[in-house]
Amino acid sequence: MSGPVRIDRSGDIVVWTLDNPAARNPISDPETVAALETAVAEADRDLGVRVAILTATGTAFSAGGNIKDMRDRAGMFGGSPAELYRNYRHGIQRIPKALYHCEVPTIAAVNGPAVGAGCDLAMMCDIRIAATSATFAESFVRLGIVPGDGGAWLLSRAIGPARAAEMAFTGEPIDAATALDWGLVSAVVAPDRLLEAAHDLATRIARQPPHALRMTKRLLRTAENHSLDSVLDLSAAMQAAAHHTADHAEAVAAMLGRREPRFTGG
Repeated sequence: MSGPVRIDRSGDIVVWTLDNPAARNPISDPETVAALETAVAEADRDLGVRVAILTATGTAFSAGGNIKDMRDRAGMFGGSPAELYRNYRHGIQRIPKALYHCEVPTIAAVNGPAVGAGCDLAMMCDIRIAATSATFAESFVRLGIVPGDGGAWLLSRAIGPARAAEMAFTGEPIDAATALDWGLVSAVVAPDRLLEAAHDLATRIARQPPHALRMTKRLLRTAENHSLDSVLDLSAAMQAAAHHTADHAEAVAAMLGRREPRFTGG
């Protein structure tokens, strides 16, 4: 499909590609916000989708906010403080809400610089794989602003508070090797192998029972902000449902029969 986000489906894996390379794939415009929000909603509704990959065309993953719009006080960056507040709340902040609550596992395949909100966009995904050409910069402070899209919450959970503070306080980029060492990404590969590596990982995930996958993701999300007792209670409720799925019966039969399972989403 045409537009700021291209959607390609291959079996049970969907790929969302930021497709505005001339502008280095900014995500602050209403069209991109709406396109990402719609892509997530469509994946959530379709039980045939088991994994989503988020990547980009061109040399950059995402430049985050549109700097020219900031200069011109245009688009979401225009208006009074009260208007700007609403622009963020009803604009770019819809992206972290959509991706955080996305029901299917998400993989960011970071092909190049991920800057500001672009860095945070990668953090919004469950897993990140980087090309050697990727860099990551929580660079808001260099523009005299703060992370307005949830970066202060996302980054510390990905790499810990001290390293998140270092990135946010200096605004300096880190390369892919450092990102791997800090645990920000799970793997670093050559640029021409990035999508192959992302698809390989997605395929390993997509082999699993789809209902169990979605419930596991919800449990991981819940565990970030709730007590052990709350997570145990939700786990018991989900486990009760999982035990009555056809895929659970198939998994047990396959394991006892020493064969590969065939999951149907039942």
